Amino acid sequence: MWTMLPAFSLPQSAYSTVLYFSLMRVFSRLALCGLLFCLTTSFGGCGYVRYLIPLDPKAKTDAPPLTHAAWDGLLKKYVNDQGLVNYKSLQADSLALNAYLQELSAHLPSSSWTETDRLAYWINAYNAFTVQRIIRGYPVKSIKDLGGDKIFVNTPWDQHFIKLADTRYSLNDIEHRIIRKKFDDNRIHVALVCAAMSCPRLRNEAFTGPRLNEQLDSQGRDFVNNPAKNKLTPPDKPQVSSIFNFYPKDFTKNGSTSVQDFINRYATQKIKPDATLNYLTYDWSLNVQQ
Repeated sequence: MWTMLPAFSLPQSAYSTVLYFSLMRVFSRLALCGLLFCLTTSFGGCGYVRYLIPLDPKAKTDAPPLTHAAWDGLLKKYVNDQGLVNYKSLQADSLALNAYLQELSAHLPSSSWTETDRLAYWINAYNAFTVQRIIRGYPVKSIKDLGGDKIFVNTPWDQHFIKLADTRYSLNDIEHRIIRKKFDDNRIHVALVCAAMSCPRLRNEAFTGPRLNEQLDSQGRDFVNNPAKNKLTPPDKPQVSSIFNFYPKDFTKNGSTSVQDFINRYATQKIKPDATLNYLTYDWSLNVQQ
């Protein structure tokens, strides 16, 4: 061992060289241990890192965009005008939902699709697989009851239950690695529905490419002006959805300069551009019809 040698046995430069390579061995072992820890804990501890890496799944063949007619029919049948879901009846009709999800799996977006067709696909996929996750565990009081409480590790949004083509994904993969990375449109936050009362209303029609901009603007008006989601008076100190606090930087893109600016794009009761925002407590109870 070099540390046991007498001081006169090696010149100073030799000591430096030995010390350097010894430290490199230590750091290499630490790095290897860290990697093994991440792998053996199934993204535990290091799980958040995967969501920094974009995904861009594409179809291997050039098929036309989906119409999402099957999902549209299910939404019209089981979702009311308030966006509340009849999960019990939908659970009994799960074969129809599964058939639509299999259609999604077999028809990933093609590079020839328009951007609106691709974004409509991913929004519908997120919402439909969220509904599937609920009915698999139904009855349940909250989607949060279907997983752990370690974000990016074992929550319902981190479970890899979504099969598209030959790969399994999580809800967080779809939202953070595909939609938020590939589509510069902050209106997604009023369209993606996490099955909670404080989420945006689950639209009782499917999103489609040709109508997507119209549908997203409609979602924006509905969400911003819903007093259960946002209380816009007094205009200098409104109480707004915690969604705006979850993704503040997203609301400085896509034509908006701030959260206040995004809100005023759709609000019938405008708030002040420099309003102090207070965020409402998020209600995670299930968006279920009573």
